[in-house]
Amino acid sequence: MKNLLAEVLKHEVYPAMGCTEPVAVAFAAATAASLLKGRTTAVLVKTDPGTYKNGLAVAIPNTRGKKGNLLAAAIGAVVRKPELGAELFKGLPAARLKEASALLRAGKTRIEVDYARRGIYIAAEVRAGRDKAVCVLEGSHKQVALLRHNGKTIIKASRPGGRTAQPYKEALRKASFKDLFKAAQTVTPQQLAYIKRGVEMNLAAAQAGLKLKKVGYYIEDLIGKGYLKRDILSNAKLTAAAATDARMAGSPVPVMSSGESGNQGVVAVLIPWLVGKAFGVPEGRILKSIALSHLVNSYIKVFTGELAPICGCAVAAGVGASVAVVWQRAGADRRKAALAVNTVISDIGGMLCDGAKSGCALKVASSADSAIRAAWMASNGEGITDEEGFIGSSAEQTIRNISRISSLGMDKVDRIILDIMSEKRR
Repeated sequence: MKNLLAEVLKHEVYPAMGCTEPVAVAFAAATAASLLKGRTTAVLVKTDPGTYKNGLAVAIPNTRGKKGNLLAAAIGAVVRKPELGAELFKGLPAARLKEASALLRAGKTRIEVDYARRGIYIAAEVRAGRDKAVCVLEGSHKQVALLRHNGKTIIKASRPGGRTAQPYKEALRKASFKDLFKAAQTVTPQQLAYIKRGVEMNLAAAQAGLKLKKVGYYIEDLIGKGYLKRDILSNAKLTAAAATDARMAGSPVPVMSSGESGNQGVVAVLIPWLVGKAFGVPEGRILKSIALSHLVNSYIKVFTGELAPICGCAVAAGVGASVAVVWQRAGADRRKAALAVNTVISDIGGMLCDGAKSGCALKVASSADSAIRAAWMASNGEGITDEEGFIGSSAEQTIRNISRISSLGMDKVDRIILDIMSEKRR
């Protein structure tokens, strides 16, 4: 497919304020509510398990630390500005927050999880008295598969069941790493400027996160007290962790996402940037490597799914970042790239996803550490091979293997994690 990079950047790499799933829930509710005339009186949301899990315990920007998909849905339903997209929580008026909170207190906002769903599925039904609208997102955090107002269908996906697979995802599924290397070389000056904007955005988020005295701050504290050395490993870990600290705490700062995930954007963007700068790589080459990082992240998620039981920051963004660093040093060397893929997945491939929350910064720090170590080993021709464990005979095969483990082997694990989280909330 021509312009594969352009499609990935368009659909999966964009500024986002707040955790991706609550934003998507708010977007679905806002899209439905934008068709209504009167004041919002009720909201019902149904989601896939992954969306439910990721929105359960993460703070929402501009809400003074309040959390959850329910509040996100209520905010979307009263703000009614779907055109804001992933920045729907930006500049949230106090009056709208008060109105949304009142809906929650009155028990007018409900959420249900559909355990049979796989992949992204968010259905928001919003009422204003007898006036009713429904918006369904499926297959993407931004893709409207169904929009209906008072029984009249306005938008309906072309395929049964509401699924409309984006053509670029089919192209990704069929691609090899050779194809991804070629796609990265098509990057234009305008796209490089957009990628650089993402770097600046995520670095600014890290600065905001360091003020919160969370994971990034305490890695910095260890360095300041002499217990850790200030080097590329510690700097990458603290910077990426701090940016994630800011996101998960609901700080009103945007980050550039990757694979439709803000935390994955932090890893996919900042690790190649910081490593490249530390080793004196020309800036243009660093930005091209980040384009490759985005491509690899999106490629892996085609197989593992958008919301897998295993941590996407590890097996998708961490791998993408590692391959990007290898490319900075060795170019389009598929053997070395495969070693990086194998080593990261062998190291942290079993990292569980238990929803979006402050602990994600710990996983981001671990992913940064693993990505850099694997890249250095691979650049020198060393890494894990198919003689070990579930590692395949190629990068592509290893990715398919971990995807199989995630989607089939860990299906019950994901349900158990979700049950535990739901019980705690009750």
